[in-house]
Amino acid sequence: MSDKHSSDESESEEPTEKEGLLDLAWERQQAKTFTAWCNSHLRKLGIHIDSVAQDFRSGVNLVKLLEVISGGEIARLETGKMRIHKVNNVKKALDFVASKGVNLIGIGAEEIVDGNLKMTLGMIWTIILRFAIQDISVEEMSAKEGLLLWCQKKTAPYKNVNVTNFHTSFKDGLAFCALIHRHRPDLIDYNHLRKENAVYNLQYAFEVAEKELDIPIMLDANDIASTMRPDERAIMTYVSSYYHAFASSQQASQAANRICKVLNVNQENETLMEDYEALASGLLEWIEHMIPWIDQMREQRASSISEVKARLEEFRTYRLTVKPPKTEEKGKLITDYNTLQTKLRLSNRPAFLPSEGKLINDIERAWDNLETTERGVEQHLMSELIRLQRLEHLFARFSQKCDSLAAWITETKAFFKKDNIAEADLNELLGKIKSDDAFDTDMGIHRERLDQIANLAQDMVQQGFSKAAEVAARSQAMNGLWENLLVARTKHREDLETARETQEKIDTMRLEFAKKANPFNNWLEGAREDLLDTFVCHSIEEVNSLVTAHEEFKACLPEFHQIFLDIQQLQQEIDVIATFGSNPYTNLEVDSLGTKWNELLQLIPQRDQLLQDALVKEKKKDELRKTFANHANWFANWTTEEQRKISESTMGPDLSLNEQLAYLAELLDEVEGYKPQYEELENLNKLIQNEVIFNNPYCKHTMESLNVSWEELHNSVARQKNAVENQILVRDSKGINEEQVKEMKSAFDHFDKNDDGRLDHFEFRACLVSLGYNVDTEEHLVNHNSDADRHSDFERVLQMVDPDMTGQVTFNAFMDFMTQEASDMDTAEQIIASFRVLAGDKRYITPEEIRRELPAHQAEYCIARMSPYEGHDAVPGSLDYMSFATALYGQSDL
Repeated sequence: MSDKHSSDESESEEPTEKEGLLDLAWERQQAKTFTAWCNSHLRKLGIHIDSVAQDFRSGVNLVKLLEVISGGEIARLETGKMRIHKVNNVKKALDFVASKGVNLIGIGAEEIVDGNLKMTLGMIWTIILRFAIQDISVEEMSAKEGLLLWCQKKTAPYKNVNVTNFHTSFKDGLAFCALIHRHRPDLIDYNHLRKENAVYNLQYAFEVAEKELDIPIMLDANDIASTMRPDERAIMTYVSSYYHAFASSQQASQAANRICKVLNVNQENETLMEDYEALASGLLEWIEHMIPWIDQMREQRASSISEVKARLEEFRTYRLTVKPPKTEEKGKLITDYNTLQTKLRLSNRPAFLPSEGKLINDIERAWDNLETTERGVEQHLMSELIRLQRLEHLFARFSQKCDSLAAWITETKAFFKKDNIAEADLNELLGKIKSDDAFDTDMGIHRERLDQIANLAQDMVQQGFSKAAEVAARSQAMNGLWENLLVARTKHREDLETARETQEKIDTMRLEFAKKANPFNNWLEGAREDLLDTFVCHSIEEVNSLVTAHEEFKACLPEFHQIFLDIQQLQQEIDVIATFGSNPYTNLEVDSLGTKWNELLQLIPQRDQLLQDALVKEKKKDELRKTFANHANWFANWTTEEQRKISESTMGPDLSLNEQLAYLAELLDEVEGYKPQYEELENLNKLIQNEVIFNNPYCKHTMESLNVSWEELHNSVARQKNAVENQILVRDSKGINEEQVKEMKSAFDHFDKNDDGRLDHFEFRACLVSLGYNVDTEEHLVNHNSDADRHSDFERVLQMVDPDMTGQVTFNAFMDFMTQEASDMDTAEQIIASFRVLAGDKRYITPEEIRRELPAHQAEYCIARMSPYEGHDAVPGSLDYMSFATALYGQSDL
């Protein structure tokens, strides 16, 4: 190391006036500065020296100094007091300095033992250069140039300070004050300093540095101010103490900032996890509550039409009012979960594992169960409505037939009862017998009606009709009436046979009248029942079928009118021939048949009007079907087109992520703008339900399928928007540019052949290769017979992007991996190093040190979660920051 003092490039060499005196001033300054510098380190051992020339002669203090500043043990000292012992001790110290790459030219152990001040100062300067200045590096410059550049940068904002060297630039003391003020403006009142008060400025800086920064006073203010050219080495030694003091403070500040950043991320993530758990619990509880309610609505049979309609309205209210907010909650839950996992991966934290039963798959599975339970409920209720309407219709027919048959039985039994056989003549008896024979036909017809009544009753009972008991009782009562009729008829026949021997005259014409009148009367009654029969139609075709049948009935009226005229003619002939008695073969009279005929003619136009009204009603229903079909087909095509916009990425490849996000927001607003059309469809569907319209041949879409398309369209836009938001989050948090994000997305889309946002393992590997990522062969995808295969590089990559080994890699997982490869991330080791700085290189940290360096809320967060330190060097209240840091990154339990 040369002893020459180089001057600044901006200055010329100092004149040669009294160089000897100048050397003495420098030597005096160096001796004082170097002694103070040595004491600043030796005080750690409780040692204090007065003179570097005298107190290092034995070599003991010199070795102690080197051990303190190097942090190691040099050699065992010789304890003797002879010269040889001192020389050997000093030599050990010099050998240690030489082992650090320092060339000690002209400095020997004997000179140090002899107290040679110049040699001793040279040796101390060499030690200062090696251990205090050499490691200073600013912008890849040498130690001296780096220290000078550091001074220049720190004092640049101060107009009255111009640091160009390490001698004259520091004479007025302002440079020292500026360095302190730049780092600790609270310690120096710089604006009141004046350049002409050099001694005051120097002493002010020295005292502040000693008191507040623990930098001992190494220079004399009067010497520096009065010396034309202060000693460069003394100034550099003292300035280097400033550099190390401020660098240590800055290092502690950086460490505290890093810890605060990590703790902020951890606290935010914990809040997101708690929010997810609460939202998932609420949604699952709601689903668990709704499924039994929907099952009950489908499985429990309704007892009335009004009850079915009430259930339909209740289910529609659920689907339109209750379910949509829960659908939004589910979408938000999935979006928040993906965002949380992305933040955890971006911050190098372990993935969030929700509580048992609250995974996204559990939520999706529960939601699928809900929608499976919903499926077909509305169709089931409509079927129930039709079933109950049919049962009501059957009950009306049943009651009408029962009333008609009961009236006939009553009328017939009354006839049997009033028939005066004992007083009848032969003709009357023969007529009665023949009438009774004709009555068999009438009995057969009415027996068929009794069977129809039994079949109707059985059908209603089997279908669980609410009035099944009443129907069964009425049917049983009708059987009883019929049995009584049979008994009465049998007795009547027996009476006729008993009296037959005395009554043989037959009135052929009355018998012929009966044979014509009875069938005609049966036809009249059957036609009357048909005209009065109620009907329920669900289509124009059904109405037209009834109209056709009615027209065919009207077409046969002339034929039966002729029959009626024949009966009238026959009755006229009977009246001419028979002079007494009534027709023994029938109780029918022409007048009653005429009354029934006229009544039948009056019922025909009434039936015409009913059928015409039904046809008009069905046409209105058909128009309603067409209106719904037009709206539904348009709405289905619109949702398909909107899905195509999303799936084909019509946004264009040149759009930035922010532009894509804006486009998706506009698309979402556009979708919301069509909600009135969706609500109009709901209103039309309600009208259809109110009109009990079951099928629609003009449309293949149901309101249930359109509702699914509407929800899927909302979810597609939300998922796409969430994906772009995550890309922006990745871009902003990882420091990568948008071109890199686009390149990664373009590569992913190229291999996403199914356009479902996922790659299988073969496609994922090909995508990595296309981006220049070096992966191993494909053997691990087909052969896992050895441990080496299972732990290949690509297998480890798969553990990161597909930890559950589902065979699919999502776009978010792909982006997380690629951005992790392209950026630096916080690690547990970095946090441990930061805490070590705050702890002053100790293996533990105290609560006081944490509260001193960190904000209050984050300091208490750390203290509450850190375990007590249990090392042999532990002090009361010491905390283990290492286990805490590893727990932050999932490497141990927090």
